[in-house]
Amino acid sequence: MFDCVHPCPCGYFGDTQKPCTCAHALVTKYQKRISGPLLDRIDIHIEVTPVKYDKLSDAGNTERSADVRERVMRARAIQSERFASVKGIYSNAQMTSSMQRKFCHLDDACGRLLKTAMEMRGLSARAFDRILKVSRTIADLAGSENITTEHISEAINYRNLDRDGWAG
Repeated sequence: MFDCVHPCPCGYFGDTQKPCTCAHALVTKYQKRISGPLLDRIDIHIEVTPVKYDKLSDAGNTERSADVRERVMRARAIQSERFASVKGIYSNAQMTSSMQRKFCHLDDACGRLLKTAMEMRGLSARAFDRILKVSRTIADLAGSENITTEHISEAINYRNLDRDGWAG
């Protein structure tokens, strides 16, 4: 089974604080334990690096949990309204391809950005769908009626394991 917590056997590949002691071939073999088709079915995959205590304990720019909860509840309400007439669909993650065409309209700039990401990273059609759905959710969280390049960019960046260099 793939270890979602550690990117290599020693656990330090990509860590900024402690160097990885694994040979490159071992890291590649370890990361290939999760197949591309399985990885494609995961909407969001990001690397979480260790955070220093000073940063964690700094209350300066933190967002209150109550505010985050309120934003999420507003986004869920938007989705409930969006899919009210569709039986069995309650969230953006459940959208079909035809729903994506209806609710995930991209302007030219968004389309170019997504096309470039698809070509540069060699993304699959399934990854394209996941990016659209996540972009729609990010837009909902921002209270935006339209998906913008910022929303597309953020969703693309949540696909870290699609980038070059992962698993070889």
